[in-house]
Order: sequence, then C-alpha cells, then structure tokens
Amino acid sequence: MTHGEPSSPGVPASLAEHTITLSYNDPEGVEACFAEIGEQIACIIVEPVAGNMNCIPPQPGFLETLRHVCNEYGSILIFDEVMTGFRVALGGAQAYYGVTPDLTCLGKIVGGGMPVGAFGGKRDIMQNISPLGPVYQAGTLSGNPLAMAAGVALLTKLQVPGFHDALSQRVQTLCNGLQERANAARVPMMTQSAGGMFGLFFTSQSRVDNFAQATACNPDAFRRFFGAMLDHGVYLAPSAYEAGFMSSAHTPEDIQLTLDAAEKAFAVM
Repeated sequence: MTHGEPSSPGVPASLAEHTITLSYNDPEGVEACFAEIGEQIACIIVEPVAGNMNCIPPQPGFLETLRHVCNEYGSILIFDEVMTGFRVALGGAQAYYGVTPDLTCLGKIVGGGMPVGAFGGKRDIMQNISPLGPVYQAGTLSGNPLAMAAGVALLTKLQVPGFHDALSQRVQTLCNGLQERANAARVPMMTQSAGGMFGLFFTSQSRVDNFAQATACNPDAFRRFFGAMLDHGVYLAPSAYEAGFMSSAHTPEDIQLTLDAAEKAFAVM
C-alpha cells in the first residue's frame, strides 16, 4: 500500500496524499488495506479491465472482492469504463463480469466518438447532483445535439443481436493468428483480450496480471515489432502499454493483412 504521488506538475502533494495506490489483481492487498483503514476509504476507482498498462483483464474474484469490501465498509465502487464501455459488452465490463459498481464513468463512446462524456450510478448518489442536490455539475458540451445524435446511432447498431459475439470473434481470430506466428518465429509473446479489447505482451510469462509484470515485458521487442508492422502498412498504438481495440468496421481481409504483416515482422526480430 503506497500513498499517491502527483504525476503531473501543478498537482499539490497534499491532494495526492488522500489517495492510496494498490496493485491490480491483488485481492489480498485490497482486503489488507481495508482491514487497516477501511473506515477512512471513500471509494475505489478502477478500470474493470486495465487498459493503461496494456490489456489486463481481472482475475476471477478480483472485481468481486472490490464489491465485497466496499459493501462491508460503506465505500463507493467506481468503474472507469472509458475504455471498456460498449467495447466488451453492451452493458460494459460490469455486465461482462457480473459485478455492479455504484458509479460508472464513460467517455466519448457515448457520443459515437464525438466530444462528450457521462457518469451515472445509484439513485441515492445521483440525487446529490444538481439540481436535486448540492454537487454542481455542468459542461460546455453537455447534451450537445450532434454528439447525442451520434450516440443514439451507435447504440442502435450495438443492439443488433450478435454484435458483440462477432466483435469478440474478430479479436480471437487476430490474437490466435498473432500467437501462432510468434510461436513459429520463436518470438516470446502472448496475447490477452476481453471482448473487443486486446493486448500484445513480448514476454515469456504465461499471464500478465499487474503493472509490475507489464513493465517486466521487453520494450525493445515491442519497438522492433511496431516499426516492422508500420513498414508493412499496419499502424499499432505506439506504446507497449496501450490496449488495442477491434472495430466492427474491421473486415476479415483487414485481419489477414495484419497477420501477414506480423509474420514478416516476427521474421526479422
């Protein structure tokens, strides 16, 4: 358990002191923290599928532990679903894993990619937001008509039966193909995924479950792979810590082109 440290100039250390950083996928660490200072903890904020240290899904029982300790100590469980919202399931990661938070944050996905965001949750919390309660919230782009129209169009498409099953299948086709080609080239690499999210890890580890394991992966191997893929016309996220996202617009031909490029990229690593 470590107290937070400001990661950006201009954030006073006194503010960061009110946060505690715990390791992802470590339910025992969460339980120990709450056993020590649970009455002082207002909330847990977590990405239900970590996407800022590449794609790291929760181990079975991790999200359930977060829900349990929040119930036990009267803390609020907040899911940051900016990445996972609508990508892993129509109901987000909370529907995918069957764990309901008290509050949910969503990003521009609710506006079909337009500049808008949203948060919501349990009635007793939301009744504190103006005009019902004393917590003021407003935004220049709140309810922007263009973003709302784009969001409605997106949600209409997402509700087509089988949409997310097909999206997940595309991810599996890509990840399985990448794994087969990495193995054939004897390149230590593994993939992880959740719904429409996926990640590549250049490592001999069988799983990557937390930040320490993610940083133990080979950054030079990723850089070589990224450069080789770019040479063959495939532009990946330029960081080993960025998750990948599949789209319904990606065709089987797109996936095959990516796999063909990867085969060439693995061959020169």
